[in-house]
Amino acid sequence: MDSEDEFDMHDANDDEDDHFYSGGDDDAAGGLDSDDADIGDYEFDNDSDDSDDVVSHRYQLNYTVLTEADIRQRQEEDVMRISTVLSIPKGAASMLLRYYNWSVSKVHDEWFADEEKVRKIVGFLEKPAIEFPNAKELTCGICFEMYPLDKIYTAACGHPFCNTCWTGYISTSINDGPGCLMLRCPDPSCGAAVSQDMINELASDEDKEKYCRYFIRSYVEDNRKTKWCPAPGCDYAVDFVVGSGSYDVTCRCTYSFCWNCTEEAHRPVDCGTVAKWILKNSAESENMNWILANSKPCPKCKRPIEKNQGCMHITCTPPCKFEFCWLCLGAWSDHGERTGGFYACNRYETAKQEGVYDEAEKRREMAKNSLERYTHYYERWATNQSSRQKALADLQQMQTVHLEKLSDIQCQPESQLKFITEAWLQIVECRRVLKWTYAYGYYLPEHEHAKRQFFEYLQGDAESGLERLHQCAEKELQVYLNAEGPSKDFNEFRTKLAGLTSVTRNYFENLVRALENGLSDVDSHGACSRAASSKSMGGTSKGRSGRGKATTSKSSSSNRNMDDSGHWSCDHCTFANVKSATSCQMCQQRR
Repeated sequence: MDSEDEFDMHDANDDEDDHFYSGGDDDAAGGLDSDDADIGDYEFDNDSDDSDDVVSHRYQLNYTVLTEADIRQRQEEDVMRISTVLSIPKGAASMLLRYYNWSVSKVHDEWFADEEKVRKIVGFLEKPAIEFPNAKELTCGICFEMYPLDKIYTAACGHPFCNTCWTGYISTSINDGPGCLMLRCPDPSCGAAVSQDMINELASDEDKEKYCRYFIRSYVEDNRKTKWCPAPGCDYAVDFVVGSGSYDVTCRCTYSFCWNCTEEAHRPVDCGTVAKWILKNSAESENMNWILANSKPCPKCKRPIEKNQGCMHITCTPPCKFEFCWLCLGAWSDHGERTGGFYACNRYETAKQEGVYDEAEKRREMAKNSLERYTHYYERWATNQSSRQKALADLQQMQTVHLEKLSDIQCQPESQLKFITEAWLQIVECRRVLKWTYAYGYYLPEHEHAKRQFFEYLQGDAESGLERLHQCAEKELQVYLNAEGPSKDFNEFRTKLAGLTSVTRNYFENLVRALENGLSDVDSHGACSRAASSKSMGGTSKGRSGRGKATTSKSSSSNRNMDDSGHWSCDHCTFANVKSATSCQMCQQRR
């Protein structure tokens, strides 16, 4: 096939963007034009062996999604395994597993190392602590009433309690929470465990159902290899192979999250950076930065005041009502025509030349630059999140409405239209990756200029490539949805969209790996040459030129070098502190 025609997503004036397709799968991008001599500088390490590894590992999941039935089955298998190997009842086996957090190997190790110690810790007694061989009636240890033997129940220890007191004790424990799973004898001096069989016999149906729920949840919540899906209303659990690579998992409910921190999936950003970014988005630090950058305190009551227009005569709000000059913050009663009138202040200009206001102005400028930089990254992070939500809605509509319509128009079964769904799924995933690259960029050290320049180039290139895929899946597909009958070039569109999906997937996987490695392959000289080469190519990509320039200008304007400004900026809240401060004056974090 003529792949150059089928994959020509842009006109001849945009040839400088061809390198986006470098590193694609052999079967999808073999005919793409990527022979530009300069493009080699931008390609990831993508030899054929690595590409094959990417394809082979792409679908090798390192986790298993579990339903409630799966959890029950695994519990029963583990209990049966322990019961068989240790030759103990199932109830005792479940006690051991719960105590050792459902680790079969841990139970084996501890049991065979010191069986007596394990029995004592868990409360699994071999013989009763007390016995009443000839008694016809016994006194309940709680209510102290006499009862016949058929009304008395005991745990393995032999301490007697009546039916009513046992039921109340068990019910109270179950209603107190999951601690009922390790329920002990009511006698204060006894540590014997209460078996699950006894609870099933004495508890009410409602309490038994609660106990059963706690029992199932304990298998997930006490097991270090298993966690619940954090999506609202989802009852699936995920069993993860610890140490197997990426923590990103996707539940059957379609929610993707990080198994390590249970936040939404956030590759290529690590969990620590995500925690800092989420805290920063929810903290008051940026509010304080905005106040510092855009307001001044009233000289009398110290309340912050914002001035957006008008003269320099400011009157504080009641009950203060203090009148002062906006520039020098002096009382307005000392101002007038002799000091410059309503729109100037000679006192301020004189003091400024003497350096009186340098300290305050530097702090205000630093706060303003920090706020602008944060706003730049946060807005783009939020925009990609909104775009991802829109893409999810479009995917839902595509699956429920458009695929059936397209199948009727083009006379093709829906099974042959899966390439469209795959394209939209890839768009959703790429939007997620792009979103988190802005958090990555925000915390990328500013003194590493080479990495920052290369990162911004890769980010812009990825964004422009995603736009191509998005346009093909949305705008170009609309032509075939609006057609009155089968289109002759629909198969060409299929090949084109499937190829773009494959190439985009490959590029983003390479991008994620590069960022996760900290752009370790980039040195100062290499990155500078890449940046210079990218400019010489005269790229006009909207994603690269528009966003890249904005990021550079914001980053360069945000001067956090203490030697130049005399201040240091807190990494936690970005507040500008004086050089002598050892901890942040805003959030108290140590320097």
